[in-house]
Amino acid sequence: MPDRILLPLIVACALFMENLDSTVLSTALPAIAQDFGSNPIHLKLALTSYLLALAVFIPASGWLADRYGARTIFRLAILVFTLGSIACGLSSSIPEIVAARVVQGIGGSMMMPVGRLVILRSVPKHELVGSLAWLTVPALLGPVLGPPVGGFVTTYFEWRWIFWINVPVGILGLVLSTLYLPDIRGEERPRFDGRGFALTAFGLALFMTGSTSLGLGILPVAYVVAALLAGAALLALYVFHSRRVAVPIVDLALLRIPTVGTSMLGTLLFRIGVGATPFLLPLLLQVGFGMTPFQSGMITFAAAIGAIAMKFAAPPILRRFGFRSVLIVNALIAGAFVMLPALFTPATPVAAMTGLLLIGGFFRSLQFTSVNALAYADVPNDRMSRATTLASVTQQLSLSVGISVGAIALELTVGASGGEIGAASFVPAFLVVGGLTMLSAIPFALLARDAGRELSGHRPPSPDPITVMRDRG
Repeated sequence: MPDRILLPLIVACALFMENLDSTVLSTALPAIAQDFGSNPIHLKLALTSYLLALAVFIPASGWLADRYGARTIFRLAILVFTLGSIACGLSSSIPEIVAARVVQGIGGSMMMPVGRLVILRSVPKHELVGSLAWLTVPALLGPVLGPPVGGFVTTYFEWRWIFWINVPVGILGLVLSTLYLPDIRGEERPRFDGRGFALTAFGLALFMTGSTSLGLGILPVAYVVAALLAGAALLALYVFHSRRVAVPIVDLALLRIPTVGTSMLGTLLFRIGVGATPFLLPLLLQVGFGMTPFQSGMITFAAAIGAIAMKFAAPPILRRFGFRSVLIVNALIAGAFVMLPALFTPATPVAAMTGLLLIGGFFRSLQFTSVNALAYADVPNDRMSRATTLASVTQQLSLSVGISVGAIALELTVGASGGEIGAASFVPAFLVVGGLTMLSAIPFALLARDAGRELSGHRPPSPDPITVMRDRG
């Protein structure tokens, strides 16, 4: 099997385990709370502790890969995540499962950036789009498979198995990465930016704590605002710090590369909109329409089928139309499909909802694959590890902000309607997040017509000679 398929499949194995785990846990929280004799709301700490561990340790992943080798760090990430999964399954109290989730988060923080780095440095650029498409599939499969898998395991077995099923997947990932992953190291061994790491770690942790709590009523409003302001202040200090360091922990200078800066801004808006969907859609189906977690999970699963279909369609689409055209038009199409659940009612046929989600999954996956490839089109090889770190930090920020945007829109609607949540309460929320998704087309419109040409193979048509003469005259 060629590297352009084998390497993404090995990395996807670990990423699927990570993405599935988070959404499976959400479904099992009531059962875990009952077993612990605790309030399910308190168990939200098991979710947020994982996200905070990701935010804290992601910035260090690129430096670790350059220093000790991508294969070594990727295997370590799988091992730590698997051990954390075992510890979660053995937990008998909230503090124990929160601590175990932190261990999982440390492993998860290194999986995506280091795994992506292996592919970027091993696969030729003209084959990169097809390879990165394999990484988009687990990212979309996890959120849609999580609810039905979590509901099935919790209902017919024991909640602890939702963590223990990671063990064979982790062992498989360790074996395959040991056998087939190349041992990629950075050409230089820069000093670790300890001050920058502290600023980004505390800044991201506080900002994400505030943004993920905003609109959910988990913490007092004063605490949420304080966390947001403190996190933003620390991140602003990091911006000044990064200009005074030769090799900062998160290389913001990469944003000066046109394809990097534009794609990151567009991705931020796109992920904020799309990232709210896994939060809003299950609530609409379960709370608004009265479905069980298993029923709603079987409907949202359709998006995964669309994602798989995209894997085969992305390379020829980009070759035919180029990155700029695809990203602009597809942002508008994907945004429209994000809005569509606003039209769903309890009377909407399940087949219609499933079909629309399937098509929407295709277009969202096409956008993720395209923008993930474009972000690295013009990055020098010696700065690739820093680019993967920057992309991962951006992804985590947009995810937390997306959940907050959806939660705030839902909370405002519920408050305006007298405090009763129903199917109609979700309409404004889906319209807002769909609109944000469409707005991502604006940054993509700033791209050059031939942006990422080496990756896509697209050749823009030559301008008409008469037009060229007119412009010169």
